[in-house]
Amino acid sequence: MATSIPKVRVGVAVFILASKNEDRENPRFLVGRHKGSHGAGIMALPGGYLEFREETEECAARELLKETSLKVTNIRFLTAINDFIPKDTKHYITLFHVCVRENDSDEPQLLEPDKCES
Repeated sequence: MATSIPKVRVGVAVFILASKNEDRENPRFLVGRHKGSHGAGIMALPGGYLEFREETEECAARELLKETSLKVTNIRFLTAINDFIPKDTKHYITLFHVCVRENDSDEPQLLEPDKCES
């Protein structure tokens, strides 16, 4: 039987600035503590996996709405990393974006408590 070649997963992670007028020298942004899967127990940005034929900005907005109930605007690409994790036979490319809330007064909700502690 032939062994299957692991696939590269493309993820999108998003820095949501706390407000439209965030301090450029010391910005605040939303993070949560992972549960369960890859990265359990570490603080991480909201985000998820890119779907077929989806623009990365669409993925960012979709995942943020699904995970936090926040609608965002001004989504911009920031940087990317290429992570190979030999012990887990996993390979991730993560595309980082930055954005702001459509409404500064909207508060994030924890909509995936099985994946995130807070």
